Amino acid sequence: MIDIEPLRYAWTPGGQNTLTLGRLQVSTGQTVFLHGPSGCGKSTLLGLLAGVLTPQQGRVSLLGQDWAALKAGQRDAFRADHVGVVFQQFNLLPFLSVLDNVTLPCRFSKLRRSRCQASGGPEATAQSWLQRMALPEALWSRRADALSVGQQQRVAAARALMGQPELILADEPTSALDAALRQGFMGLLLQATRAAGSTLVCVSHDEQQAVRFDVQWSLPALQQAGVSA
Repeated sequence: MIDIEPLRYAWTPGGQNTLTLGRLQVSTGQTVFLHGPSGCGKSTLLGLLAGVLTPQQGRVSLLGQDWAALKAGQRDAFRADHVGVVFQQFNLLPFLSVLDNVTLPCRFSKLRRSRCQASGGPEATAQSWLQRMALPEALWSRRADALSVGQQQRVAAARALMGQPELILADEPTSALDAALRQGFMGLLLQATRAAGSTLVCVSHDEQQAVRFDVQWSLPALQQAGVSA
């Protein structure tokens, strides 16, 4: 699913390396928990996995496709087809309804839209994911900005899962939730990701959640191994 060849990435060309990694691979369907202190490069790594960033040295491939071998527009299209993202700040469109936010990926990806046909189409699929996320039907027609933080987080997760993208990236998905909601939301996300057959890479400071994942990565340890290599 994911293949990282030894890479170096710096925000400024010729500047200090912000990320140095050795060879890493993630198999289809695996769940990966990525942790480390603030500023160590976790969000940068997610950007590389999503093809938003490309390394100055080395290679990041998704489904056998080297991100750097694609032009910018091709990367956008490939990402829309194969990657779902749960953003730390949700990135919901406040003026759209919950249901319209969840179906949004199908407007940008014919592949994900076609995958929804087996479930009755995008709207029916969106309703199914919202049910899995335990979001009451009475909220589906409301504007996204009328929901609580916890409810918005569930909408963001349902949107990421639309059309069964092969890779789900979650950037601090529980950071806006209190302790009582974190366990429940993470359980829903893991269950839904496995139901979709997707691979999950989750960045979080909440290391209590790590045991629920197949693989645990400490980014500082990975970087040290990359430098040693």
